Amino acid sequence: MHLPPGVWIAALAAALSAVPASVMLVSSARRRAGRRRHAHHLLAAGSALIALTAVAGLGVALTAHSQTAARLIALGMVAGAVTLLAGMLMLPGAADTGATALQHLLDGLAIAGSIWFLGWVLVTAPTRLLGPLTPEECWLLLLPLGVAGLAFGLTTMVSVRMPRPRGGSAGVGAGITAAALAGAGISGGVCQQWSGVVLASALLLPAGLTVIAVAARATDREPEPAEVDTTRRGAAVVFLPMVVLTGATAYQTLRTGAIGTAGALAGCLVLVALVGRQYLALRDVRRGARRLREREAHFRGLAHTDPLTGLANRRGMLRVLTQEAFNGEPCVLLGIDMDGFKSVNDLRGHDVGDRVLMEVGGRLRMHLRPGDAVARLGGDEFAVLMWATEDEAEAAALRLLDALGAPYEQGGGVVFLSASIGMATAETAAGDVETLMRNADLALRYAKLRGKSRVERYRPAYDRTLRRRTTLEHELRGAIERDELRVVFQPVVALPSARPVGAETLLRWTHPELGPVGPDEFIPAAEESELIAKLGRWVLDQACRRLAEWLRDGHDVWISVNVSPRELHAPDYVGQVAEALRTHRVPPQRLVLEVTEHAVATDRDELCRRLRALRDTGVRIALDDFGAGYSSLARLRDLPVDILKIDRKLVVASEPLVDVVVRLGHRLGLEVLAEGISAPAHLAVVTASGCRFGQGFLFGGGVPAEHLAAQLRSPRVPAAISAGQFDADGAAG
Repeated sequence: MHLPPGVWIAALAAALSAVPASVMLVSSARRRAGRRRHAHHLLAAGSALIALTAVAGLGVALTAHSQTAARLIALGMVAGAVTLLAGMLMLPGAADTGATALQHLLDGLAIAGSIWFLGWVLVTAPTRLLGPLTPEECWLLLLPLGVAGLAFGLTTMVSVRMPRPRGGSAGVGAGITAAALAGAGISGGVCQQWSGVVLASALLLPAGLTVIAVAARATDREPEPAEVDTTRRGAAVVFLPMVVLTGATAYQTLRTGAIGTAGALAGCLVLVALVGRQYLALRDVRRGARRLREREAHFRGLAHTDPLTGLANRRGMLRVLTQEAFNGEPCVLLGIDMDGFKSVNDLRGHDVGDRVLMEVGGRLRMHLRPGDAVARLGGDEFAVLMWATEDEAEAAALRLLDALGAPYEQGGGVVFLSASIGMATAETAAGDVETLMRNADLALRYAKLRGKSRVERYRPAYDRTLRRRTTLEHELRGAIERDELRVVFQPVVALPSARPVGAETLLRWTHPELGPVGPDEFIPAAEESELIAKLGRWVLDQACRRLAEWLRDGHDVWISVNVSPRELHAPDYVGQVAEALRTHRVPPQRLVLEVTEHAVATDRDELCRRLRALRDTGVRIALDDFGAGYSSLARLRDLPVDILKIDRKLVVASEPLVDVVVRLGHRLGLEVLAEGISAPAHLAVVTASGCRFGQGFLFGGGVPAEHLAAQLRSPRVPAAISAGQFDADGAAG
């Protein structure tokens, strides 16, 4: 029995109309790259194979036996559909790895096997859903039907699991499913001589291939995900094949009393697919768990590690202290702070500061013993846990001071820093980690209070000292407004006449409850609490006002003001000085700004630039405390200073060094002023060296402006000088 020629011709024409879709896919593949190009090539090849198979099969059906044509169409449709499915899995986002593609394939096989078995049960005896139309001899069409079921299963799993948007990939899958069903319909219709099925399937085929071509182009607008998570969605879908297979098997067993060969084969296929899929899922879960553990370990490490230095951070040190500090072995916690580090950040930038901190961390590692723990607590503050007695830890801390105080060679210059260290033993903390860290911090703060660059052990008395320091910082904030501050002036005299030629401005504070507070207490407190700039502006204004009065009275004097490094680091400090000079109409050369030798050594290059900017306004610069141990005589030539003030310790201790410094200063064109002259013997040493200016208690301490004005009107030589006679050796006679 043959179909009418009109049906064949109509079906053939419909099949031929599928060719343009294949041509569209081929042309679009040329404009793609990477995975997209490979996917389009496979889709084009599969579409072309299906279209040509349909045309060739229908052509054979006109001249040959329909069974032969049906087999040809079935095999060609299976090959084309499989190629299309491979192309779909190559689309970006469908399956990023081979393992993901295999999981999709196994899920699709499970769904296809269960659907195929359900169809088998419904079509064959005893159900015979199609009745007399049951295809008794065309069992080869089961292959394209199975592929259609596989396409449906793969499309379902890919569509469910792909991240949004996924319309293009789902459309490709729907088109493949339609094309596979069309192939099964054409082969079955040819085999059974069903004209309606052949014609409908021939019309469905170009529609399916066109959907594939259009949807494939739409995938170009979808972002390419980094990874497809097969465990994220679609887990419930795997239960569908089991439900379908179980229901069909139960139905067949109840009606026939046996499962049958087809049921056994379908069950084995579904079982193998599900077991394989679950194995892959279990492997993914294990891999995910391993990644999770690795990430957890990584983030735990980050949570306890300082990212800049690679040392432990505060959390890491707290963990070590909690686990190990109170296990009975003697241990000491060192708190370390880098003195003057803020100046490095302010003057040289945070990049240089970060490199210095990295080198500090490296030096700490190099100078610790095995088993000791080191951490960066934050900023320029570090901590070291040592397994040692207090004496052993102190000796190690002194070695750390030397290591951390060495110059730091950085691009653009050398950075000089020192360190302060506070120590606390575990016995002082009574088993509490926070108390141990607080005790070490108190000892560290006390070390900074006592002059920095030193090691201090924790003592309970430090609590009282630091409570007073906190009180001073609080009360100092309103000291100017409450009129508790005053300036006094210590005379500077010409030598050997002892005639006053200038004065150094000194700040004094008398609190109504605390009483007189010394500068060695409130100046460090002002620097730590950022009040030093406010106090400096007030002192500069008072000094210029007094100097203007003395100059109007006809006194030939100059006045000096101490400047802290933090004031010099302020970008507007040069403007403040110029404004004070303009306000009080003071000649700039009458004002001397004093900077300490330690401040210059902290960041020499940047500070020299700031000092040159100040000298451009006309003021003079004095290097205070020269000889305290920081600067080099060889580098003195490069400093933009006008006056060299010899430190009191040098004046008292070494006559030859005073002579050397005075000669060198004069050779460099600097005025030299000797500080700390408090006895006639000191005066004899300074005078013999040729020093032209002196300062010290021998000539008077800090006095109010009115008293100094009286000295300027009627200068008197101190009795200790006028009554003394000096022999040739400089000793008092």
